[in-house]
Order: sequence, then structure tokens, then C-alpha cells
Amino acid sequence: MVKTVASKVDPFTLDIVKDSLVAIGEEMFYALARTSMSPIIYEVLDYASGLTDPKGQLLTQGNGVTGFIGMLSFMVRETLQRYNKTGDLKPGDIFLINDPYGGGGSHLCDVGLVMPIFYKGELVAFSANKAHWTEVGGKDAGSMSTDSTEIYQEGLQFPCVKIYDEGKLNQAVVDIIGANVRFPDLSLGDLWAQVAALKTGERRVQELCEKYSRDIVVNSIHHLLDHGEQLALKSLKELPQGIYEAVDFIDDDGIQDGPFRVQVKVEITENEFICDFRGSHPQVTGSINTSLTGLVSAVRTVYLAITNPSQDVNDGSFRPLKVLTDEGSIFNAVRPAPVSMYWESMLFGTDLVWKALAPVVPHRLSAGHFLSVCVAILSGQHQDTNERFLIVEPSVGGWGGAKGSDGASAQFCILDGETFNIPVEVCETRNGVLVDEYSLYTDGAGAGEFRGGHGVVRSYQALTNNQVFTASFGRHKYNVWGAEGGKDGSTNYFEIVKASGEVDGPFGKYNQYPLNKHDVARLVTATGGGYGDPINRPVEKVVDDVKNEYITAEQAERDYGVILDPDTFEIKNYTPERQAKEAR
Repeated sequence: MVKTVASKVDPFTLDIVKDSLVAIGEEMFYALARTSMSPIIYEVLDYASGLTDPKGQLLTQGNGVTGFIGMLSFMVRETLQRYNKTGDLKPGDIFLINDPYGGGGSHLCDVGLVMPIFYKGELVAFSANKAHWTEVGGKDAGSMSTDSTEIYQEGLQFPCVKIYDEGKLNQAVVDIIGANVRFPDLSLGDLWAQVAALKTGERRVQELCEKYSRDIVVNSIHHLLDHGEQLALKSLKELPQGIYEAVDFIDDDGIQDGPFRVQVKVEITENEFICDFRGSHPQVTGSINTSLTGLVSAVRTVYLAITNPSQDVNDGSFRPLKVLTDEGSIFNAVRPAPVSMYWESMLFGTDLVWKALAPVVPHRLSAGHFLSVCVAILSGQHQDTNERFLIVEPSVGGWGGAKGSDGASAQFCILDGETFNIPVEVCETRNGVLVDEYSLYTDGAGAGEFRGGHGVVRSYQALTNNQVFTASFGRHKYNVWGAEGGKDGSTNYFEIVKASGEVDGPFGKYNQYPLNKHDVARLVTATGGGYGDPINRPVEKVVDDVKNEYITAEQAERDYGVILDPDTFEIKNYTPERQAKEAR
């Protein structure tokens, strides 16, 4: 382990090394994207990479998926716990880990790699990454099921095993993976991409030590973490102290109807930000359970948004944060609970804190957003090559209005972060589908002084017989919440439009729906919640919304009190409520 260093370093060098560490995280991030084999990684960016110190404290993280904030450090700490004897960790070792219950877990598809970094025989850091593999086996293609009842149905589990031992590949593990996944070229190709990214981090950290000395790098690491804590404490003191609570309901788990009550009590003091989820529903039969590490990462996301959104992410910034929950709950599931659709509860960990604090920090938090990842999984044979294809893709939706601005339209949920859709051209080329429609969903929900952003409609038409479709759309039964007098948004759903014209649905969850040629899976995501009383929305904005077909003339009258000619868009009159407002 690294020894304590007493020597002082000038602030300029500290800043240079600190920024270099951040740059290393970014370089690792791009190295993985440019060498991966799966669109879910190189197009969607469903992964994260970064560095920790020798104790597993996060130093820097290059992020596609915001929900992975914190998972890398849990992975490293699990590695340190399992390999805790002198000599267990050696240069060239790389560990494979996807344990949902302790090792930085989300679901089994999110596979993590951890590599200790040595300089002149001393452990100075770890490089780590976590990426969504298209396949890790299990009972269904894509390794995610809405009807799984235990973890063993969801794919291969890697309990922190050595994939490289002092630089030597463990071929037996590779052979096991290749024999158990449906798309070995993709899964193993992504494994090698992750290895390349780890080695990039190792090389850059060693170069940094060579250039500035190990002592200076170690001092800079301590400075980086302490500075992160100082910034967090400064931001915390600017928040209104007190206790704030919120309650909500998760629709169902794909097997049981629900609803499942979840709750949070947030306490803000001068030096702590405590989120207490105790009393939330116990873990459920279906696969929407999340692990403690998932919950912590969910809370970290909204905590950063509330305290200091521009702050560089490191474990120092999270020192004031405390997360409490019951073991065996829907927020802290224990083995062998299924977790393949874990985000359906994990996102409520974020959303409950968001809902509790939106009234007291309106400059940082909007009304509610569509919440769910709204994942679509579609597999079958390609119409030209007869090869098997697999689409695994999150959906975009509407965000809530905020003080001073309308909600964003067609954006990913908060835990998906800076990810992307697979381009339609790529999707249609690689897979046996046509994307018939990709448009804004303008249902007029989320009325407010600042209205909610729009969800989308995205339709996949099957081009071959015997395809299967799986999806999990949370917030299917309970509307997105509005804030400060704004109206609620809408719900997420999907339906199947068969070639005959028959429509089946709407659904919130369905596992392995059979599709034949020209059947269409039609996905619809929710409009975000409105912010502020709709009567206070400027008349000219209401008129523009009707002209742009975001709302109808009927909705303009009902929600905003503006009576328009639907053909000419001329204002005919105001409702009494709007007249009273205009008179003021």
C-alpha cells in the first residue's frame, strides 16, 4: 500500500496533476468507445470508466451513464476485500466482476473490470470500467427479462475473478463466456475493449508518476479528494437546512400488480445530506429490484445536481452524503433476487429525493420527468443475411418544466445521462427492422407556466417472422408529477400494432412478445410535468404552442384559458380565470 507522504507540493503542480488525472479518465472513456464491438457501447455510450486511489476512493470518472456514478469505487472495494492478503494483487492483474449485490452491482449485463496500477512495485491507483454487454446469457436474449424470479435466470455471474493473472490471460474464463452467450463476438469484443481502456489508464498513471514522482501524485490524489469534500461542504451550507419527505408508488414488477410504496426522508444539515429510504417496500418477485450500490449511485446523481452540478466527480465530494435503507428492500435487494430491470426502482431513489427537494431548491430542480429507461429489446433474424440480431436500446422522453424554462423534449432519463440513441440508419442496417416513426409525442400533458417537455413515439416494424420483443416501461400507471401548481405529465407505454391492424396493449412490461413480419412495436414515452400555474404562461407562448402542434386549441382553452380560432390561430377570447389574470 502507499505510504503517507509528508512533503508539500506547490498549488500549481497539484492542479496540473489533478487535471491530468481527470484527463486520464476521459482518455480511458474514449479508448473504450473506439474499440468496442457493440452499438450499445460505441453509439449509446452505456458505460463508464475512471480511476480510484489504492483504497477504492473514486478520483475521476468518464461517464456516459450517470447512474454508474459510484459503482466503480464499489467494484474496487469488493476487489480489495476479496484479495486482501499481501501479494494477492500484482502488476498485470485484471479482475472481472458483475455481482449486483456488492461489487458495484446494477444488473449482470453491466460487466466491470478492475486493474491495480503499480509504480516501482507500489500500488498507487486502480483503473476500472463498467460497460453494458449486449449479452451475458440467461434465459432470454439480451439477458434482461421482465418475468425472471431469481438472478440465476439472468445470465453469467462473475464474482470478482481474475481474467488476467500477472498479464497472463485466463483462457478458461474466456471459453466459459464464449460458450454461454448468444453473441460471443460482441461480448468478447467488448471485453477486449475494456481491457484496452484499463491499460491506457495504467500507462498514463505510470507516466504521471515518472514525470512528477510518486510522492507528488499521491499528494495530489489526497488534495483532489479533500478539495472535493471542501466544495461539497461549501455548497451544503448554501442549502436550506431541514427535513423534507416524499412518497411515491412503483407500478408493478412484471409479475405482481403492485403498486409498491416507496419513500424518503431527506435531512440537510451544515455538514451532512442524509437520505433515509427505510420503510420502503420489501424486495419483490420480479426483476425491478435494485441493490444498495445502485441506490447509492442514484442518490449521488441528484445530490450532485442539488449541491454543485459543475463539480468534478470524486469520492471526496460524496463524503457528506449518507444513504440509509432496509436490507432486503426493493432498494437493497439480497441474493437471489432478480435485478435485470433494476433501474425501475433505482430511478425512484433519484426521483424521491428530487420530488422532496424541488420546492426548496427550484433553481436546481425541475418538475418530474418521464423517469424510466424505457428499454426495448428486440431479437430475430435479419431479412437479408438470416443472421440473428439483437436490439437493446433505451428510449428518450420528456423532462419537467423548471423555473424560467420549459422542459426538455426527447432526452434520456437522468440515470442514462449523456447517452444516445442508435441512429436509425445503423439500426435498420444491422437489424431486421424498419423504424417506421420517430416523432415527438404531443399529448398536451404537463401544462404549466413552463410546460413539460415532450416524449417520443418510436416504432419498430419487424421484417421477418418469429421475432420477439421485450420492454420495461416504468411510470406506466402513475403520471409524471408537476411542481408549483403545474399539471402532471403523462405516462409511458408501448403497444403492438399487428399487420392485420389489430392493436394489443397498452403495456408497461411484457416479456418475449412474438412478432411476425410487418407487426410493429410502437413505443410511447411520457411528457414531463409542468412547472407553475398554466394561467401564468404568456399568451404568445400558448399561441406558438398551438401553431407548432404541441397542444391543441381545445387544450389551450382548457389548460391555459386562451380561446383561439383553430384555423387562423387568432385569439377570440379568454376564459374568466385568464381574464382575471390579464386584468391584474
